[in-house]
Amino acid sequence: MQKGAKVKVTLRFRGREMAHKDVGKDILDSFFEKLEDVAAIDKPAKMEGRSMVMFLSATK
Repeated sequence: MQKGAKVKVTLRFRGREMAHKDVGKDILDSFFEKLEDVAAIDKPAKMEGRSMVMFLSATK
């Protein structure tokens, strides 16, 4: 990532997947753990309609 660049991570839920939002949160958390040394959470994961969205930004 370039300095100042932000990344939007989106997880889309379909059908009955909406009943398992906790699994989606776990997926986004494990994704961040893999990028923890190069990224920081700008906005934590939250639901926006049928999608769960999280914003990451590069660390210094």
